[in-house]
Amino acid sequence: MSIEPGDLWQTLLLAAVMVLTPAALRAQDTYPTRPIQLVVPVPPGGAADFIARTVGAKVADSLGQSVVINNRGGAGGTIASAGVAKADPDGYTLLLNSITTHGIGPHLYASLPYDPAKDFLPIILLAKLPLIMTVNASVPATSVQDVIALGRAQPGQLAFGSSGNGGAPHLAGELFKRLTGTDLLHVPYRGSGPAVIDLVAGRIAIMFDAVPSLLPFITVEKVRPLAAATATRHPLLPAIPTFAELGFSGMDISLWYGITAPAGTPKAIVEKLNTAFAKSLELPEIQESFAKQGAEIAGGTSEQYDAFIRAESARWRDVVKQAGIKAE
Repeated sequence: MSIEPGDLWQTLLLAAVMVLTPAALRAQDTYPTRPIQLVVPVPPGGAADFIARTVGAKVADSLGQSVVINNRGGAGGTIASAGVAKADPDGYTLLLNSITTHGIGPHLYASLPYDPAKDFLPIILLAKLPLIMTVNASVPATSVQDVIALGRAQPGQLAFGSSGNGGAPHLAGELFKRLTGTDLLHVPYRGSGPAVIDLVAGRIAIMFDAVPSLLPFITVEKVRPLAAATATRHPLLPAIPTFAELGFSGMDISLWYGITAPAGTPKAIVEKLNTAFAKSLELPEIQESFAKQGAEIAGGTSEQYDAFIRAESARWRDVVKQAGIKAE
């Protein structure tokens, strides 16, 4: 009996699939068999690095392989993100993504070397660090309404500092301006540290930032907290109201961090990683460490994280466009 050329190719293809599929399935079943690289798009130190190292150590215990933290800062996280987007989709290279890399950043740049929506698979949302509004202690304002009144009386003169152009603290100020009709002057810095120093010194009047960088100065009354950009009162500052309580429900802003993998990563590996990270978030020591930093533990499924990222991106796209912000 003769075999037609077309039949021969079909037979060979079927044989190849039968050989390769079990191997691919075995690789997913035994994953991971070597260390996992978690790329953090900022230099060592700070909230992102803390979250990556704290959770990464527990995930390593759960998976039986080390999680190696690779800090790769620069260009607002685009360098690290582009590198992970081009990595093999095998679960061994992950990105600690954030509001900067996937929420705000994509709308600041005319072009990016990757597509935030198409080149990544969301795995899990780890945590949120809500922002609070503070003023220098010498500013004659003890409430948000006082700041609004000052800003309207001195348009363009009351300065608010941020960790940099296009970051969450900057966008918080722009959103505040839009919601309150207040004309404030934005002063960008290279990171939260220098901005907080100038806030304490009185060289800027206002700052929106996460609690860890501000709390030491709030405690000694060098800086005055006025409102929390959270749905409920901040656990470390329960005496200050939320913006929602004051009638500004749109001021709900947090730094957020999660885990993503390159697009094409097998679903079985994504699910295994989601389970490992979710279990780490349930550990009492993780919850205690995060609580001390004022971080809210998140968690959830990969699908929920995907929906969250899309909603955040849509939200900040409008703010960036209306404020006319461009990457420097």
